[in-house]
Parts: sequence; structure tokens; C-alpha cells
Amino acid sequence: MSSVPRSPATDSPAPIVAPDPERRPEPESPAPKKPRNRILLGIVALALVAGLIFGIKTVVFYSHHAETDDAQVEGHIAPVLPKVAGYVTKVLVDDNQKVTAGQTVLTIDDRDLRSKVDTAEAELENARASVSVARSSVASAQTNRTKTGADLGRYAALRQKEEVSSQQYDSARAAADAAAAQLQGSVRSVAAAEAQVAKRQADLDFAKLQLSYATVAAPATGVVSRKSVEVGQYVQAGQPLLAIVANEQPWVIANFKETQLKKMRIGQPVVLEVDAYPKNEFHGRLESIAAATGAKFALLPPDNATGNFTKVVQRVPVKIVLTNPPDPVRPLRAGMSVNAIVSTD
Repeated sequence: MSSVPRSPATDSPAPIVAPDPERRPEPESPAPKKPRNRILLGIVALALVAGLIFGIKTVVFYSHHAETDDAQVEGHIAPVLPKVAGYVTKVLVDDNQKVTAGQTVLTIDDRDLRSKVDTAEAELENARASVSVARSSVASAQTNRTKTGADLGRYAALRQKEEVSSQQYDSARAAADAAAAQLQGSVRSVAAAEAQVAKRQADLDFAKLQLSYATVAAPATGVVSRKSVEVGQYVQAGQPLLAIVANEQPWVIANFKETQLKKMRIGQPVVLEVDAYPKNEFHGRLESIAAATGAKFALLPPDNATGNFTKVVQRVPVKIVLTNPPDPVRPLRAGMSVNAIVSTD
């Protein structure tokens, strides 16, 4: 059963009051407005002030600095090229391995080259023997020249006394002249033989030099990269086999717009931000400015005299050398991206 409400005084049921259909509900009092407009205006004002300050600082900064992110680390990359052709017998290095200048990186089959050295040595010995024979001929010719000269002197004295005939005197003179000519010929033979010795010596030296090329050494200290040679491979003289990247003294090439070069001078300090080390700064100085824009060295340089001309701001390479000592923890590798900031004050 449903309970009926009762009056607290009489404990009798309370009268039920019917709602008035014409009575309107009283309007609720409006809630107090929050200061949203003031907050928005304050935020806008702060943003405008911050933007103004940032703009002023940017203008002041770039009036004393030139910046570009079109820059990268450069280093010496030495190619390893064989100087003789042949089959590779040993490869003693691998990619990313550190090597020192003069260290053997590979060897080429040298049996043919050793055979040429042996042949050159034998020919040199023959040439030296020819020199000995020629010198002996000179000694013999010199003796004969001395004898015939003495005979001619005696016949000349007897001819004055008319103790010998003219025919005998002429024969003695002819013998002396022949001996002199023979001596000159022997001397020339010695000179020719000595020249042949020099030639054979040069041939031997060249053969030994070619033999030394069968051992290929690292041209510089660095790290092996781009290795493309294996044992048993036939290589030609001048064929690229691998490269040695020397990162001990890297530098930076920054391509600044031509409009940024007005205040640039040699020796100005540079701050370098390397993408690989975002929380670190490297320092350098401007060493040189290229004599031409990068476009002039392109494979297909633009020709503004043909077609429609569109003016494009050119970029000029600038070389920046590092003033920081090498950092083994954060090494700069060739090709790394750099943001360069030059102080133009």
C-alpha cells in the first residue's frame, strides 16, 4: 500500500494542492560571467610581445651573422688503385677497418713480374761483360797505337838520313794512322757498351719497380671504405678497388647565398652545429671563399642565353677549418650535415 502524507500536528492526511496551469516558473538568476575575454586578450598580448621580441632579436642576429644549413663535413678520401694488372692473391683488410699509411692491403700474383726481373738482371750482366770486352780492346788498341807511333818516329828519323825508302816510311805512317783509328773505335765501343749497361740497368730498375707494385699499400692513414675486391679477381691497372677515408683533419664546405657574402672575410669565427650531435657545438674559422659558384662546376651548367631566363640566387662554396681539437667521442665523418653560422662582425 502506498503511504499517504500526514500533517505533523493532527496526524491527518495533508491536503493535496493542484498545480495552477496559468502560473509561470520564476526565472533563475543568471550565473556570474567568468573573465574569459580578459584571459584571451592577455594571451594575445603576450604572443604579440613575444613575436615582436623574437623578430627584433632575429633581425639583430642576422645583421651580424650569416647562416646556412647547406653545408657538410669534408675529408680526404684516397683511392687505392693497382699500378699493375694481375690476379689478386690476398686481401688483408675489410670495410670500416682502420689502416695506417704504408700498410699492405692486398697483393697481386707477381710470378710474371719476377720473371721479368730475372730477365733484366741477365741482360744487365751481358751488357757489363760487353763493357769488359770493349775495355780490353781499348787496352790492346792503345798498345798497338803506342808501338806504331814509336815505329813511325824511328822511320821518320831514318828518312831524314835517307836510310829507309819512302815506301817504308809511308807504310809506317799508315800503320800508325790505322792504330789511332782502331783506338778511337775501341773507345767509342766502350762508350756504347756503357750506354747499353745504363739502359739494361734502367730496365732492371723498372722491372723491380713493377714487381713492387704487386704489393698494394694504403696511401694514407684512415678507414677502409667501398671495398670491391676479392681474392682471385683479375684487376686492371688504375681500377678502383677501395678507398681510405682520412678523418683526422676534416673541414666543412658551406654553400652560402651570394647575397650573404657581402660581410664575409677570411678568418671570421664560425659556429658549427652538426646534425649528428644536436647538443654540441663545434668551432672553426673561415679559411677561403671559392672563386666561382657551385653551378659553374656542375656537369651541365646553366646557360642563361638559351630558353627562358629565371633568376636564381646562386650559392658560393666557403671552406671552414675546425679550430676544435679532434673529439674521439664525437668524430666528424665526411658527408655529415652541418649548420654553419659565420660571425660577420
